[in-house]
Order: sequence, then structure tokens, then C-alpha cells
Amino acid sequence: MHPALNIIIKAARRASQIINRASLDLDHLQVTTKRQSDFVTEVDRKAEAAIIEVLREAYPEYGILAEESGQTAGSANGSEYQWIIDPLDGTTNFIHGFPQYAVSIALAHRGQVTQAVVYDTVRNEMFTASKGGGAFLNERRIRVSKCIRLEDALIGTGFPYRIYDHIDAYLAIFKELARKSAGIRRPGAAALDLAYVACGRFDGFWEFGLSPWDIAGGALLISEAGGLVSDLAGNERYLQTGNLVAGTPKVFAQLLQLIDGHRTPGLAA
Repeated sequence: MHPALNIIIKAARRASQIINRASLDLDHLQVTTKRQSDFVTEVDRKAEAAIIEVLREAYPEYGILAEESGQTAGSANGSEYQWIIDPLDGTTNFIHGFPQYAVSIALAHRGQVTQAVVYDTVRNEMFTASKGGGAFLNERRIRVSKCIRLEDALIGTGFPYRIYDHIDAYLAIFKELARKSAGIRRPGAAALDLAYVACGRFDGFWEFGLSPWDIAGGALLISEAGGLVSDLAGNERYLQTGNLVAGTPKVFAQLLQLIDGHRTPGLAA
């Protein structure tokens, strides 16, 4: 196992202790609204601080892109390495006691993600991946499903909840997929949705308007599990655009074609 991956696992487990403790007493949780339907809790901040402490201790010179604190640490020094951190993906689920949330931590080198962990603290499922080294769930190698037809595919997605500029295009895609797939699910934590594609629980996934920390770790999991990930134009700029399509190779191609048919001029790839 890559040394950096060991450190990421350590950081994710440290954060999980904070999250799991807080989940036992949600009535006393302090919640702040960042904007409409976008929440942050004291748990997000404490978990992120714990993660950063572990990562900085091991690699003090690396840059950090974290959801709650923004760019910090070595990023100002021009480091070629950057941690991409979501301390609690699925905060809305968490504050409602809905057990679908995760810690997501990735390491990028010159903009390319090379190490990743998505940790489901509820189920104790640790998804890990190293570029060129495969993807694993609790040390068992995982692969995307063998699904080849969209009509047989279970598709994951995330409804827009902050920016509604492209809601019509999204709903048109949803409507067509409802007829042409085996089903659509919206659990509410993109990092876990992507991990589920990697291990075959979903056959495909799409969403608009995501942040880098939502998708960096999960995207590497899928690539290392034999799947495909791209932006809406079939390129690799999903971390920049926030728009992402993923799936088994065959389902990915069909999903991308269907989505392309509903793209509007204002919807970036």
C-alpha cells in the first residue's frame, strides 16, 4: 500500500470517530446554513480539522483544498501535491439521521488524483484506490458491474439543490432515464454514489454542479475499478466543471449520449 494511502486511511478513521460520536446525539448538533439547502455543522469543522492535523503531520508541505476551510497549508508554496478533502459528504443526510454519508479524501499530483479514500462511517466500509493499483473495499478488490445495457442499469444521481440554472435540462434527462433504465436512485452523498459505481451497486451515475471534494476520490475509485468517468463532453475536466458522468464502459457511453442530447448552450461540459 502506498504510504500516502495509509495516512489518508488514518485521517479518515480519525474523522469517523468524531462523526460517529456526534451521530448519537443529533438533537444537540449546532447547524449553520451556508446558503439555501446547504448546511454545515460543528461536526464538519471538527472532522476536517482532525483530518488536516493528520495529513499535515505526515506531509506538511502539501497543499490542501478542503470544503470548509478552502485552500490552506502548502498550496501557497506551489506544491505539486494537494489534498482534496470532504470531511462529511452528505451533511443534510447526517443532520436528519439518514445513514448515508461519508468521509472523502484524495491526493492529487499536478492536478491528477493518485490516491483516494471514501469511508462510509455508518457501515464501516473503507473504499480505497491508488492510481495504477486498483480499487478496494475493506481490502477486497472491487470492479464495476458487468452491465452493458442502459435498460438493465441502476443509475445514481443527485438532484440540484444549490443552483437551479439547468433544472430543465436535468429534469428532461431524468424523465428519459426513468423510461430507459432499470431505475434511478438519489441517496444524497455523491462520494458514496461514485464508490457504489466502483463496486457494482450502481451501473452508472450523473450529476451537475458538484465540487472537487465531492468527486475526486470517487472518480479514482471508478477508474481503478474498470469504469469510465468524464465531464459532459467525454473529457476529463469534471473536477473543473463539476459536471460528471460515470459508469461501466458500455453504460457510460449510452448515458453520455443520452445526456448530450439534452445539453443546453449554457450548460458547460
